[in-house]
Amino acid sequence: MFWRSKKDRDSKSAEGPQSRPQAPEAAPGAPGAVSVGNSTARFLTGDKDTDRRTVEVLLEMFARLSEARDFDETLVQIVDNSVELCGAERGFLVMQEPSGELRIRVARTRDKKPVQDSERFSTSVVRSVIEKNEPKLATVQNETEARDLGQSVFDLRLRAVMCVPLSRTKEGGSSLRGALYVDSKAATREFSQRDLELFNAHSQQAAITLDKHRSHQESLEKARLEQSLELAKAVQSGLMPRIPKDIAGLDIHGFFRAAEKTSGDFFDFVKLKDGRLAVVVGDVSGHGVGPALITQSAQGVLRTGLRMSNDPAAALTMLNQDLSDRIEAGTFLTLMLLAIAPDGSVEMCNAGHHGPLLVREGKVLTYDAHGLALGFSSDIEYSVDERFELRPGDVMLVFTDGLIEAHPEDDRDKLLGEERVKELLVEHAARGSDAETITRALAEAAVQFSGGNPEDDVTLVVVRRV
Repeated sequence: MFWRSKKDRDSKSAEGPQSRPQAPEAAPGAPGAVSVGNSTARFLTGDKDTDRRTVEVLLEMFARLSEARDFDETLVQIVDNSVELCGAERGFLVMQEPSGELRIRVARTRDKKPVQDSERFSTSVVRSVIEKNEPKLATVQNETEARDLGQSVFDLRLRAVMCVPLSRTKEGGSSLRGALYVDSKAATREFSQRDLELFNAHSQQAAITLDKHRSHQESLEKARLEQSLELAKAVQSGLMPRIPKDIAGLDIHGFFRAAEKTSGDFFDFVKLKDGRLAVVVGDVSGHGVGPALITQSAQGVLRTGLRMSNDPAAALTMLNQDLSDRIEAGTFLTLMLLAIAPDGSVEMCNAGHHGPLLVREGKVLTYDAHGLALGFSSDIEYSVDERFELRPGDVMLVFTDGLIEAHPEDDRDKLLGEERVKELLVEHAARGSDAETITRALAEAAVQFSGGNPEDDVTLVVVRRV
């Protein structure tokens, strides 16, 4: 039998680091008792020399924590400190997952080596400490007490078990939820109430240190993410094409504004070998980094296709084949492609996009024929959906739905709407406004209507025949 008799217990000798201070307990409220958390710590006794050694030990351990280079190294140091401080044989740092499952983050022996059978410890004690947020001390005196603490305690013949909460609560939720656990099966080692108070004090400082580490890590990750997004924004903005100024008979301007750091919208201008100008406006479903990556890829593939062939429909078919093989299900790209000849004739290929609006002599013409959006199936063959003419004085607008669906932040159902966009187009066409003026007027209308912060990406291109 591995449990000692009462006589043996009464004549115990402390096992562990001989320098670890041993002193009688101080009653709550007595001189030397100090507050730790919501309890009264009794590890200070009132004896000046003993208390000095105790504080020095704690400060030395806190210093080790502060010197740890990263979060994982801090976890290991916390457990090593715990084993040394308590004179235990094993130490565990256990975290509780949101699902309630206990996860061992670190398990170490007195020799600062990983515990080989790390799954064997009193999970019932740890779970109780985490749920109640209260320290627990147990000295096993017989088989019944061992079984009451859990099968692992009985099987491993553990003599003493001690566990304290490792938690920090922030407004809006707990940032840490776990426990520090130590045990020993040596017949000469029992944990006292003073040991528990000292262990609890160490745990609370450890929790503060971990919380700082985690906050620091989160700040670094956030900074890195912001830096990456800013870089992506700069790259994407840099890839937006220059507005062509040398196209005879055409006055062109474009606008692009991302709802987030990056956008799923884009516009482009490509000169075809036969002298026509391809005007492109696309919109990937969603917005953010993922759609932005798709837009850059699609823009590159489409440019290659248009430079290889004078057939805009063939270039669109090639792009669709490329996208369908690579993008995730449920993601798609709507795209408007207009090939404008020097004589004003236009071939329109529409892959599920909103049709262009054309103002002529005070009236708005619409061209709504379209094929399927890109990315659904690689078997689709695209063709020219409509042919029309761009006459002198005509003003044509190509845009993404972020323009007409701009809405105030507090009223998602109140949209800027297509009718208001048409009114602005007619008004500026009548004035003879140039493409840049019209573009700015429409963009400002969307941004102001949404309170300066459009929820969706806004992209538009104005083409005016002069």
